[in-house]
Amino acid sequence: MNTANKLTMLRVVLIPVYLILWHIDAAWSIYAALAVFVAASLTDLLDGYIARHYNQVTDFGKFMDPLADKVLVLTAMACFCSVGRFPDWALVIVIAREFAVSGLRLVAVDNGRVIAAGWSGKVKTASTMVCLCLMHLVQQRPEGLYSAPDYLKYLDWVCVAVIAATTLYSGIEYFVLNRDVLNWKK
Repeated sequence: MNTANKLTMLRVVLIPVYLILWHIDAAWSIYAALAVFVAASLTDLLDGYIARHYNQVTDFGKFMDPLADKVLVLTAMACFCSVGRFPDWALVIVIAREFAVSGLRLVAVDNGRVIAAGWSGKVKTASTMVCLCLMHLVQQRPEGLYSAPDYLKYLDWVCVAVIAATTLYSGIEYFVLNRDVLNWKK
C-alpha cells in the first residue's frame, strides 16, 4: 500500500475516533473532535497531492478517497443534525447530490467515459469542510448552551447556506456539463 492510500485509510480510521469524541459529554471533547476532523480533512489534501505528484494514483485510491471524504463529511453533518444544528433538509440535499453524481458517473463509465471531479465539486468539498470546522468552534450541546458570543449563533445558518448552495450548484453543473451521458432514447 502506497503513502497516498495509507493517508486515505488514516482518514477512514479517524472517522470513528471523531464520532466517539463528538459523543463524549465534556467541554474539551468538541474541540478534540474538531482536531480530528481537521486532521482527517488535511489527509484529503495531502493524499491527493502525493498521489498526483509521486505517481501513486491507484484504482483503490480512486475508489476509497472520495468514499472516505463523503463518509467523513456526512458523519460530521449527522452529528450536527442530531443536536439540531444542521437541518435535515440540508443533509438530504448533500446525500441526494452524492447519490445523483455517483449514479451519473456509473452511467458514464458504462458508456466508456470517465467524469473527473470538476472545480465546483472541489470548491464544494473545501467549503463544506471549512464550514464544518467553523461550526465546531461555536460549541453548543443538546441542552442549548453556547459557549460563544451571541452573534456567532448565526454562523450555523451561514455555514448551512454555503454548504447547501455549493452542493446544489456543483450537482447541477455535473449534470449540465455531462447531459449527453444520459441518453434518453436508450
